[in-house]
Amino acid sequence: GSFRPARILDFGCGIGATSQCLHEMFPEAEVTGVDTSEPALATARERHAKEGIRFTTIEAIASDAPRHDLCYVNGVFHHIPPPERPKALGLIHRSLRPGGTLALFENNPWNPGARMVMARIPFDRDAEMLSPRTMANLLRSTGFEVVRTESLFFFPRLLRHLRFAEPMLGPTRLGAQYLVMGTRH
Repeated sequence: GSFRPARILDFGCGIGATSQCLHEMFPEAEVTGVDTSEPALATARERHAKEGIRFTTIEAIASDAPRHDLCYVNGVFHHIPPPERPKALGLIHRSLRPGGTLALFENNPWNPGARMVMARIPFDRDAEMLSPRTMANLLRSTGFEVVRTESLFFFPRLLRHLRFAEPMLGPTRLGAQYLVMGTRH
């Protein structure tokens, strides 16, 4: 595609596997993975840090100039306590250059499969899921323009032969995960 981000922020990068994927998707880009967990960052640096991929704390980028073309966030916001979510989004907003894109993926509380899986994962048990609408409103209130929201992964692997129907289901907002894309003006 024509989308060629030069600087990518992987917000809530954990142990860095996604940063590595983003680097493979956009080999010319400089990827910065940030997280609140020092042990996770240490593992990320050990496994994935190299030319074009670096890992640092969220605090460290807070004072940076707005320079990222793309911020990727996957499954992070349900771990952030609701009162702190606007602050986290504000930080992302400030780190993007004007015209920069936020691609945010979250687990969908409206999908029974997603709820069931999350109830089984101790890490996710006390997480507070956000609906696509709540997430989109949160983006708008932080100053993002919401470009699109869509559901992903309706059918678990068991039912993968039904996945051909997913593009048609996209607008229904019932997928196990959803994507909200926003841009900074």
